[in-house]
Amino acid sequence: MIGIVGAMEVEIEGIRSKMTDKKEKTVSGVRYVSGRLGKNEVVTAVCGIGKVFAAICAQTMILEFAPSVIINTGVAGSLSAQLNVCDIAVADKVVQHDMDTSPLGDPKGLVSGINVIYFEADRDVCALLSESVREHGINTVSGTIASGDQFIASKEVKNRIAGEFGAIACEMEGAAIGHVCYVNKKPFAVLRAISDKADGVAEIDYPSFCKMAADNYIKVICSFCEKYVG
Repeated sequence: MIGIVGAMEVEIEGIRSKMTDKKEKTVSGVRYVSGRLGKNEVVTAVCGIGKVFAAICAQTMILEFAPSVIINTGVAGSLSAQLNVCDIAVADKVVQHDMDTSPLGDPKGLVSGINVIYFEADRDVCALLSESVREHGINTVSGTIASGDQFIASKEVKNRIAGEFGAIACEMEGAAIGHVCYVNKKPFAVLRAISDKADGVAEIDYPSFCKMAADNYIKVICSFCEKYVG
């Protein structure tokens, strides 16, 4: 089973529309819809915005459905000149850019207790996702995706996150899901459509972007589900 998590309904509803044999279960206010997509069983969920909601959702998904991999999808802001609006970033690792115990002598991003800064995404899953993106003629870049409980709009903050963590994109959930998967020894991947350039300027209105991004997700996720063997 493949787990698919998005923060907002618009990021998941198009994927659910392609599923068959659907069943629903609600846990802690989160609606999990399972069924089939392509050759695989899948379970989808809209977690809500931010790291805490994402972590709750991912942990529950692991305990209730035992997916072989969890994919986090949605939108992200670009931190790289190589990623423009509607391109797709695929994480090779994720980091929590707002995790900061540096006054105690720790490096920024370090998660105390497990002493990890970067959570590594599953290489094989990411390679297959990147292949699926390219099949549809969409530009994609792999690299670090940074997460934090902040909506990052300023060029200065984007430059700081890119400089400190080498990140190519920033959002609000992926690293929390990576953190949960790490402690559960569960493979994960993060796939994000770009909503604005690295300079913080959005070139299209958000509703139009969301529709195009959702169309891209559906194509990529469906292609992935036709190929993936867990």
